[in-house]
Amino acid sequence: MAGVSETSRGGFSNKLGFILAAAGSAVGLGNIWKFPFEVSDGGGGAFVVMYLAFCFLLCFPVMLAEIAIGRNTNKNAVGAFTAQGNKPWSAVGKLGVVTGIFILSFYNIVAGWALGFAIEMFAGNFSLGQNFGEFVGNWQLNLLFSSIFMVVTVVIVSRGISGGIEKASKILMPSLLVLILALMTYSLTQDGALEGVKYYLIPDFSEVTFETAYGAMGQAFFSLSLGMGALITYGSYVGKKDNMVHATFMILLTDVGIAFIAGLMMFAFIFSQGLDPSNGGAGLIFTVLPGAFESIGPVMGRIIGGLFFVLLSFAALTSTVALLEVPVAYVVDEFEVRRSRTVWIVGLVIFLFGIPSMLGNGTVEFFSEFITYSSGKTVSFMDFIENLASDTFMPLGGLLISFYTAWVWRGDNFKKEIENGNPNFGNSLLGKYTIFALKYLAPIILGSITIITILLKFFGIDVIGA
Repeated sequence: MAGVSETSRGGFSNKLGFILAAAGSAVGLGNIWKFPFEVSDGGGGAFVVMYLAFCFLLCFPVMLAEIAIGRNTNKNAVGAFTAQGNKPWSAVGKLGVVTGIFILSFYNIVAGWALGFAIEMFAGNFSLGQNFGEFVGNWQLNLLFSSIFMVVTVVIVSRGISGGIEKASKILMPSLLVLILALMTYSLTQDGALEGVKYYLIPDFSEVTFETAYGAMGQAFFSLSLGMGALITYGSYVGKKDNMVHATFMILLTDVGIAFIAGLMMFAFIFSQGLDPSNGGAGLIFTVLPGAFESIGPVMGRIIGGLFFVLLSFAALTSTVALLEVPVAYVVDEFEVRRSRTVWIVGLVIFLFGIPSMLGNGTVEFFSEFITYSSGKTVSFMDFIENLASDTFMPLGGLLISFYTAWVWRGDNFKKEIENGNPNFGNSLLGKYTIFALKYLAPIILGSITIITILLKFFGIDVIGA
């Protein structure tokens, strides 16, 4: 990409590299197992419609704002605000860096589970699902798998933008797509699969509530990795003449498309195996599916089961790379140190911070019952960090970035930046809507989401009937 100096900070070699890397930051474990069951809880097809509406009508403007801030300054998530002459707002970037560190600390543990299960499925250890509690409580084994995952992540990020992150994304993202399409095709050919597709796609609007909208908004925002500085960071490596509107649409379509295909794959397989779709999330993935893979047969069960968890591992890796790049870019830019050394130090610090999450699954009581909220609910260290970072900090970060773009940096400056590569943006209907969304819709909706989440998660005050 023209305009990005490879000798200083590095940059993506072309727009495709940026799109694949940014899409990879959005595509993660949540797309494969969380999205389908959010759909199930939210009334099937009705939830899908609301999710898509939130993605395109609200998340798209926020995504574009983050990318524009990064490209305008060629700085990390913290330095970007200072470079625009608004140093007090660098606190928003620091919130994003902290959010990325917190999420990666426990996300790496779950990614290690996926890697471990892939190995065990190929080996034919289908009983692993029945012993999931024992598996996550085996800290030595989890230390090994999560260490492997973190080392791979660090190696990719240490090689820079074009030589590491972009190159890995060009391998991982197509591989992920091939895997998920192959598994979807297989699942759709099984007896009973059509019932799963109907369950997934036919809307039941009678079940739509405010809680459904809340869930759809939360899923859309989290799945696109907004509010944590990842897109500001990736945007800082983009050339000035590239069409960011087109790139943002492609990133969004890739993330939504993979989530949608994952839903088809999961529900077709679940119904073909006679499983209960209400038993969603990690409970189904790690405890129920291994036994279902065994029922396919000793050979095909190993292949399908192993490939499924390889798919999860690939999805996780594209996200862990982006999560690590956020704090690494901050340290490299602000303290002017070498990337090759910084990435290993930052990776080690985050890995060590994640050890309490690893030990909080029954191994050590202190971390397993880490804190009791005002609601009386006791949660583990991992759940506490997830409630802070994913549930609270991300929507708060999105709220602040939206407000900053529209009211502090100003809409005219934002439009001028986007018009580099898309000269008609400012006068277009899309451009006018984007400014409106950043000024009013995003602050109001994301502010409401943040308040509702804090009240519900930490104080047990349910204002939406969840």
